[in-house]
Amino acid sequence: MSDREAEFREFVGARMESLRGLAYLTCGDWQVAEDAVLSALARLYAKWNRVGNHDAYARTAVVRAAIDETRRPWWRREQSHSHAMPDPAEPDGTHVVDERLRVREALSGLPPRQRAVLVLRFLEGLSVQQTAEALRCPAGTVKAYTSRGLGALRQILGTELEARYETTV
Repeated sequence: MSDREAEFREFVGARMESLRGLAYLTCGDWQVAEDAVLSALARLYAKWNRVGNHDAYARTAVVRAAIDETRRPWWRREQSHSHAMPDPAEPDGTHVVDERLRVREALSGLPPRQRAVLVLRFLEGLSVQQTAEALRCPAGTVKAYTSRGLGALRQILGTELEARYETTV
């Protein structure tokens, strides 16, 4: 096994789960996320010696691949048949898990680019500039998508909280 291959295997072993999570949060489907990660890693392997920051390249490639996967005609056709979300699961008694599920569901209602911006900014901890570079867009676009995305999340989660309190009172 060459040094290049050994380095790549080590990188994949260390980052695979976090890249899958990033892809899932970007597209909202585990199968699509897996496809996006594998496609991004295949591209990274081909360019391994030419890429300076493997982590940044992989993160950017995964987000772009996840967004591209959701734009494919077959994916839209598959998604158009099931407009209704499944019944929400009963809370498992752990507030943190319940909150994570609510936020993930709210994120799935956002457009892919807004979702990608929020995931990169707040879950991956990237700056506005790093997010702009990852998505190849101006920093102003990142700021606008951040503002719109957070506003939409507040509206979705706020409406949900209001409905929850109305039924308990």
